[in-house]
Amino acid sequence: QVQLVESGGGLVQSGGSLRLSCAVSGTIFSIRAMGWYRQAPGKQRALVATIFGGRTNYADSVKGRFTISRDNAKNTVYLQMDSLKPEDTAVYYCNSGRIDALGYRPQYWGQGTQVTVSS
Repeated sequence: QVQLVESGGGLVQSGGSLRLSCAVSGTIFSIRAMGWYRQAPGKQRALVATIFGGRTNYADSVKGRFTISRDNAKNTVYLQMDSLKPEDTAVYYCNSGRIDALGYRPQYWGQGTQVTVSS
C-alpha cells in the first residue's frame, strides 16, 4: 500500500518561509516522479512543482520562490517555500505519480497540509 505522510504546514506571515515534507512508503521511491499540488478555497487543485531524476518543473506562480527536492535515502520529498504571499494560502498535497509525453500524471495522494500566509 502506497502511503504519503505530509508535515510542515502552518501559519506564517507574508515574506516568511516554510518547508513541507512528505514521507513515502509502499513503493520504490527513487524511481517515481513526485509532485506537490495545492488547492485554495473555491478553486481547483493545481500542480505546483514536480521532480523526477534530475528534472524539476514549477508553476509560473512559484518560480524563484519554491524549491522541490528529494532525499532518496529517506524516501522523502520536500517543498521549500520562501517569500510566501497571501495568495499561496492553500491546502498542499504531496503526490506520487508518473510522467508521460503530456506531462505529470498523479497517482497517489497525501492527506494534505494547510498553509496559511497572513498579510
